[in-house]
Amino acid sequence: MAKVSIVIVSWRTPKLLTNCLQSLQMDGQAEQFEIYVVDNASGDETLSILAKQFPYVKVLANSSNAGFSKACNQAIPQTSGEFILLLNPDTVINANAISKMSTFMESHPQCGAVGPKVLNEDGSLQLACRRSFPSPAAAFFRMTYLSKLFPKSKLFSKYNLTYADPDACIEVDVLSGACMMVRRKVIDQIGLLDEDIFMFCEDMDWCWRIKQAGFQIFYLPEAVIYHTHGASSRLRPVGTTIDLHKGMAVFYRKHLAPNYWAPFNTLVYAAIWMRAALFIVINSVRAKVLRQQE
Repeated sequence: MAKVSIVIVSWRTPKLLTNCLQSLQMDGQAEQFEIYVVDNASGDETLSILAKQFPYVKVLANSSNAGFSKACNQAIPQTSGEFILLLNPDTVINANAISKMSTFMESHPQCGAVGPKVLNEDGSLQLACRRSFPSPAAAFFRMTYLSKLFPKSKLFSKYNLTYADPDACIEVDVLSGACMMVRRKVIDQIGLLDEDIFMFCEDMDWCWRIKQAGFQIFYLPEAVIYHTHGASSRLRPVGTTIDLHKGMAVFYRKHLAPNYWAPFNTLVYAAIWMRAALFIVINSVRAKVLRQQE
């Protein structure tokens, strides 16, 4: 039986996936890991690379792109580890980050999930790796840029926790699904990822259910990974934007809408999809300008 079962969902990122798997081998406790890769019909050299270079990896090959949540749910029931790690293929694991997280979980029995410090390629912190749950107030502070104007304010910057020391281990609400370790007994209690969410916000939904079940969630900065944000999603920008905002709508409907008046909820849903439309237009114009400059 493995200590840590690692689940990676892959879609058209063979080189990044190779780098990720090679970095996992550098962990001092790598022999205690089992690794599952669920390939969402990449249609490239991914499967041949896995067979030739990583024969120990257990591969599930889908005939179509099932999305992140459903693909993870295919693998998780087959795993044997005490801890389940969701890991993106566009990550590189620094030193013993995975074993540091599992050791932390072993010494903190009320910890239902733990996540590392997630860095961009330039070494800056990805804010999504430690967050509070969203709220209408948090959305207002972000839309009005108050959170950026006052990044050290506990009121205005509560969502991204920019006031907190990035090198301090703290309890948080939400981790990044790019690298998130969850205790198996917690999954047995709260269930798998929500398959109504194709990708994006499934991590937030899972964290909500973990906290509702009475477990703690921690950000562990001594465990460090690097993440090339959006490596797969850049290949389908419009679909990715729609998936992101659908995830937001699903999360709001499940966990926040019951607390508010129906007309207010209608405004929230309208704002979510207006934001999606705006992003699609802006990205389309940007892409057109870049093509003209080439």
